[in-house]
Amino acid sequence: MHVSHVVVAATVTLSVSAVCYSQFDTKKAERQARTVAAEATCRSVDSAIVAYVGVHGDAPTTVAQIAGYLDGDITAYRIVRGRAAGPGCTPAAR
Repeated sequence: MHVSHVVVAATVTLSVSAVCYSQFDTKKAERQARTVAAEATCRSVDSAIVAYVGVHGDAPTTVAQIAGYLDGDITAYRIVRGRAAGPGCTPAAR
């Protein structure tokens, strides 16, 4: 293989990479990642509620009651009719 072939191949590869990166919407990717993370956190809070009910027999009424069942910041969540409410959660059925 000649040096000129390597140079041309590298140039084409870098050009394609630059075009792909320029089309990548970082804001949209960040929004999607935050949405997925919020939904996962909501499921975690719901799982902690289920664990609390299993241990205590009654549903918790405040997020403070389930804090020991989770790691991380769950202050954006609250408990409504025995289910998690907050970012990423679907509204509880009435």
